[in-house]
Amino acid sequence: MREIGLVSCTKTKLEDPAPPGELYSPSSLFSKAKSYCEQHHDDWYVLSAKHHLLEPDGPSIEPYDETLTGARVGEKRAWATETFDELDAAGLLEADTTLVFHAGKAYYEELLPLLDETAVSIELPVEGLMIGERLGWYNERT
Repeated sequence: MREIGLVSCTKTKLEDPAPPGELYSPSSLFSKAKSYCEQHHDDWYVLSAKHHLLEPDGPSIEPYDETLTGARVGEKRAWATETFDELDAAGLLEADTTLVFHAGKAYYEELLPLLDETAVSIELPVEGLMIGERLGWYNERT
């Protein structure tokens, strides 16, 4: 079984273009989730409101100001459909895979129904935790 961490993007970003795994590093929540994923999962990706699924070491991207938090259901569904297709294309929807979401509800609520139709397993270790509680969760485990 392989575990893939999925970390959501954050509002706080570097001011200049950077690889996805670095662009969000000014955010302590992103940095702690990234560190946790590197220690506990086989691989990890960034869930970007603008770019969907990103490899952490992928090409540099420009800072942007988009979020799924507060987005309309239709926008979230369109994002989820595109992200699902990218997860599939990356070979991440296989039966031997567990997707572990290190993200707020806005980044998985419309994606979960699509994933239910696959053989992939899902974990939501920080589900329902507020930002401070998530930081504490990561502090206890890294």
